Amino acid sequence: MAATRGAPFLYWSRRLTRGVVPILLLLGTVTAQTAPRRATNLAALLNYPSFFHLRPVLLVGTTKLHDTGELRVSGEAGSVRVVFKGRVPEGLAEVRGEFWDVGRLRVDDPRLAGYDLRESFQIEPDGPWPRPGQVMAIIATTVSEAPTSAAPSLRNVVLVPERFREQKVTLVGQFAGRNLLGDLPDAPGRSRYDFVLRSADAAVWVVNLRPRGKDFELALDARIDTGRWLEVTGTLQQGRGLQWLDGEAGSVTLAKPPAETQEEAPIVLPSAPPPEIIFSAPTEGETDVSTSTNLRLQFSRDVDPSTLKGSLSIVYTGPDAGQRTPIVYTIEYRAAPRVLEVKFAKPLEPLQPVKVTLAESVLGTDRQPLRPWTLTFTVGAQ
Repeated sequence: MAATRGAPFLYWSRRLTRGVVPILLLLGTVTAQTAPRRATNLAALLNYPSFFHLRPVLLVGTTKLHDTGELRVSGEAGSVRVVFKGRVPEGLAEVRGEFWDVGRLRVDDPRLAGYDLRESFQIEPDGPWPRPGQVMAIIATTVSEAPTSAAPSLRNVVLVPERFREQKVTLVGQFAGRNLLGDLPDAPGRSRYDFVLRSADAAVWVVNLRPRGKDFELALDARIDTGRWLEVTGTLQQGRGLQWLDGEAGSVTLAKPPAETQEEAPIVLPSAPPPEIIFSAPTEGETDVSTSTNLRLQFSRDVDPSTLKGSLSIVYTGPDAGQRTPIVYTIEYRAAPRVLEVKFAKPLEPLQPVKVTLAESVLGTDRQPLRPWTLTFTVGAQ
């Protein structure tokens, strides 16, 4: 978890809400959807509401109109309420819409205009606003009969995982490394080689299976191999709202992209911007820097630690710099906050200007070179 520009070295921790919480399914008009749709299931929504907030989703559940006039959609994870004036098919239904964690919206959010808070969200207009995770909704655009196909595809094992759980299945999808494209909210953490297999709108983890075979070995932490198509065989398992293929007794081979549906069309990924330094301590032009200082640099995104060695230069630049003892230092790269820390072997010499240079030989995890960077500061009297 990395600090961001404007909040250097601040570590953010994301709390994922677990357990059963009320969800409403609302059918009505929604604003234009720009984020990619996610095929998912009720268990995933219940476990990771913050991840799905404001994302278009597709899920499958059993719809039933109760004697009270309340329409509900149910699955293994529980049932949810559907608010709709119109015909909804009873039985297995496919629901498409946008997921809201209402507590993450402001009471004056324009998305809420036109909705009766009490009727639609069970929120008292004069009462306290719900906290995140308390009231959630899918603002659905369509509810229709679900396809009856039970063929094991990547999308089907996400939409109806109970049909395939503990079964050995073969799935074809695109390699996405260790969730490099942000398809899933969490990781099962089963082995050192866990990776994500994805289609256009669905994704599962593959565990206990290294992504390599005859003539190929894919990089888990670099985008360079994302988009390569694989055929993976394993046993489908589920937990904490995640699905994964256990490949301990399975296999992985290169595959060709399927051509039968638009849902499985290859995804073209734009190149990431070059990594750059977004924060330093000391800062550029700073004077009266302590002789016992350490140097800290923060990158805009992940870099390959092996490329740091030999790419950093720290020298005195005063008129008598050639007479000064060379600066000796050690470096440590902390991947989570993307911070490079430099510790000097002895205190810096007082009243000396110092120049720090990072060369473009520093590479991002996708082999993009760093934008060359220079820092100058002046050491104080002590």
